[in-house]
Amino acid sequence: MSALTFSPAPARAPMAQIIARQSAMELRLTLRRGESLLLTLVIPVLLLIGVTKLDALTLPTDDRVGFLVPGVLALAVMSTAFTAQAIATGYERSYGVLKRLGSSALPRWGLLLAKSLAVLAVIGLQTLILAGVGAALGWRPHLAGVALAIVLVALGTGAFSGLALLMAGTLRAEATLAGANLIYLLLLAAGGVAVPLSDTAHTLLQWLPITALTDGLRDVLADGGTAPARVWAVLGCWAVGAIAAAARWFRWE
Repeated sequence: MSALTFSPAPARAPMAQIIARQSAMELRLTLRRGESLLLTLVIPVLLLIGVTKLDALTLPTDDRVGFLVPGVLALAVMSTAFTAQAIATGYERSYGVLKRLGSSALPRWGLLLAKSLAVLAVIGLQTLILAGVGAALGWRPHLAGVALAIVLVALGTGAFSGLALLMAGTLRAEATLAGANLIYLLLLAAGGVAVPLSDTAHTLLQWLPITALTDGLRDVLADGGTAPARVWAVLGCWAVGAIAAAARWFRWE
């Protein structure tokens, strides 16, 4: 029978467990923010229903809901991964929350990963709700494109999440709030989410992540094809560049 020992044996929990718990906490905090839910869920749902029923707005196809759902999905990704996350993280940094996390066993890359995983979970919930609303309005997507759509959403999430964390980790909270909302409005207008872009405007704006994500989702869900190489290249470059920049310049305080 071995002797009992009461010697302290401090040790850090496994990193996977730390990130999982931080991700769960980030998800709970996100779901508690009423203003975030308004931005990330209510506005896209109202936009989808309103534009679908607004016959005065001319769309390039008779399948109005088939044109709108992919664009609204792209808007939901931007709302959650960029605007809501940038604002929330900016104020957490301003209030000293991130400074205290920085003194824990959670590394900087672990915080960025945990926040991105929580965002992915929220976007998954958004997608299910928007798909359900779209189906109720008569949306019938090409099921063969669902797998590609998931990959596109993941790339778009990486791009917008990296940009959000870069902004929140380098600017003051007030500047992040103003900048995130301004960029949201500009990209909403420039991304062809609900209103189709002219050929000239699309040529100029096709390199933006929101435009590429919208185009790609329409290609795979509405048209049943594969997204062009440009879409994959644009989203991939934005995702890699934004995440790398956030990992390099994100500051705890």
